[in-house]
Parts: sequence; C-alpha cells; structure tokens
Amino acid sequence: MSISSNTAETTFEEKLAGLDLEGRLRLTAETGRPAVFTTSLGIEDQVITAAIATARLPIRIVTLDTGRLFDETLALIEETEARYGIAIERFVPDEGAVAGYVADYGRNGFYESVEARHACCQIRKLEPLARALAGASYWVTGLRRGQSGNRATTPFSEPDRARSLTKINPLADWNIEDIRSYVAAEGVPVNPLHERGYPSIGCAPCTRAIRPGEPERAGRWWWENDAKRECGLHVAKAAG
Repeated sequence: MSISSNTAETTFEEKLAGLDLEGRLRLTAETGRPAVFTTSLGIEDQVITAAIATARLPIRIVTLDTGRLFDETLALIEETEARYGIAIERFVPDEGAVAGYVADYGRNGFYESVEARHACCQIRKLEPLARALAGASYWVTGLRRGQSGNRATTPFSEPDRARSLTKINPLADWNIEDIRSYVAAEGVPVNPLHERGYPSIGCAPCTRAIRPGEPERAGRWWWENDAKRECGLHVAKAAG
C-alpha cells in the first residue's frame, strides 16, 4: 500500500480499516483539520455525499464543473442539493485558459494526442482542483480498488505529497455490489447514465458506455491505448 511508514499515519490507516463508511468519514472530520470531498456525481461519490450530508459532517463537498459535463450530471447536482439540503461548491476552469487551449488545439483537440488531452485535463480539472483543495488537510475521494487495475491497491489513507495533504479513500474496500446495495437501501439519487452502460462518468466527449466484460473505467478516454490512463487527479504528477 502507498502509505507512510510513519507510525501515526499507519495507525490512522488501521483505524479507518476497522470502521464503516460513516465512521471513516467521522474520524476524518473529528481530527479538526479541514477536509474536502470532491465529487464527480458518479455512484460512488453519491454514496459518500449521502453519508456526509445525512450525518451532517463538517466536510466540504465540491465538484469540478469542467464545462463539458453531461446534462444528466449537471441535473444531478441540483437534485442532490435539493435531496439533502446541501450546497455543492462548483469550481470552474479559467475562461482565458480555455480560450487559449481552443486556439492552440481546437475545442476537441484532446482526441488528437495524449499531450493535447493532458493539456485539457490540466485546465478543466487539475487547476480547478488546486483551488478546491487550497487549505485542506484531507482530501476525501470515491476511489475503489475494483474500479481498475491501476487502483487495485488503493489504501484508506495515503499521503499526497505533491498537494501537501492526506487523501482519504473511505470506499477503498467496497465493491460495486456494496455500492448498489447502499444506494437502494438509502434511496440515494444516481446518474441515469449508469443504467445506460456508463459505470464511470467524466466529461461527455471523453466518456463512452462500456462493452460487456470491460473494466469499469474502460469508457474513459477510450481512444487512448494506455490501460493506466488517468486525468492526473489521482496520480502523483500529471503527465504531459
């Protein structure tokens, strides 16, 4: 696991492992240090949002509104806010940076090269993420080990040294059946795209439905050949 050898860090990992979802979130919140949860409104993230909102935990909930999200995702933001009586903070890309990207690569230039795709993710995701996480000590995510081979060793707690914070992955050991059971039991609103073959949902131009037998994240940046492809949010340093 990618955890620190520091005794306190290891102990925190062990404590998280022994708790349920609410307990993991509560333990994070009760440290008294600022915590931010970034949601992409996928089914995993909706479970975490529901747990935070229901327990009224002092964890900020934010989303990266890239400007290229599915209409269904945008509608779900408002539905979720109304369902739980919360406000989901939106972080948007810099307009000037987007205009510069379009001038250099074209609006959909990300299809042409990995470099162009990484440049788009940098502007629409990574820079807004940096603003969203400014001042945070903990970054809560919906990462699960079963999402892809690249995430198979996801720990509950890991240092993100590039951002000078600790990443908390409270669903690391949950499988998709656990997620669906929680959603059904708690009446959690979910993105209708999941029922249309989209287990992992990002920007509309960069996400397709998966085929039978494909990994959950196979529909993300499907035109690239790298099986470990990511946007840079959950890697130590964005490529490109």
